[in-house]
Amino acid sequence: MSKIILITGASRGFGRIWAEEFLKRGDKVAATARDINALSNLKKIYGDLILPLELDVNDRMQGIDVVAKTRAHFGRIDILINNAGYGVFGAVEETTEKQARELFETNFFGLLWLTQAVLPVMREQKSGHIIQVSSFLGITTLPALGLYNATKFAVEGLSETLASEVKGFGIKISLVEPNGFSTEWGSASAVQTIPMPEYQPIKDAIFGNPDPDLFGDPKATAEAILQLADAENPPLRILLGKVAYPAVREAYQRKMDEWEQWKEVSDKAHGINRLTSDKI
Repeated sequence: MSKIILITGASRGFGRIWAEEFLKRGDKVAATARDINALSNLKKIYGDLILPLELDVNDRMQGIDVVAKTRAHFGRIDILINNAGYGVFGAVEETTEKQARELFETNFFGLLWLTQAVLPVMREQKSGHIIQVSSFLGITTLPALGLYNATKFAVEGLSETLASEVKGFGIKISLVEPNGFSTEWGSASAVQTIPMPEYQPIKDAIFGNPDPDLFGDPKATAEAILQLADAENPPLRILLGKVAYPAVREAYQRKMDEWEQWKEVSDKAHGINRLTSDKI
């Protein structure tokens, strides 16, 4: 049975690749983009299988309307893929208020608004799968991507909480956590801060001479996304790419080591429970 998928940010990058892979196998896709003309060739190829919809994820009411149109057109929504997002490259000190607020509006609040809009539909269906495109930088960090890291950490916390809230309704939540891939995320879609010379050595160390092997082929992610969409019991988290796992494992080991080192201090900070001590 074909699935009904609503996917944001389908004009390019992961969103475009994944939307077309679903269409190729006969699924029906409501594909959104800020510029609906970017989806015209998919419409020519796949006809009634695709419903192109204009969407700026920052516009909450437009998101609600997109969900309503998708349901009215296809009858249900099996999967929402919150893919729209971009990166801000620059040190935390360099990032302007405007850059920070706009990034959170898209990467976090845009995802939140679509998630909230689709939940009543999925609760009524007693089924559904929400796939949130996060990043391995939502569970570890890199310098000069501080605000981007922060948006993805927020997506991780929101989605893990949501998974526990909606499990009883038959709704499943998955966080997709890619490492770096050769998409427009780091080029055409990226925003650059005005650089401060004090942070240039850090940026050079991270971005100065990158190893091409660190960046995955975005087309290679399609099989993983199809498997995730088809899974009866999908994972809450799935990493994409060979760089993500060792980076995350190392980061968590450092955290555990530090927590262990300070455990005695942490325990003492709890204080004494007077009610318990009175009974002893």
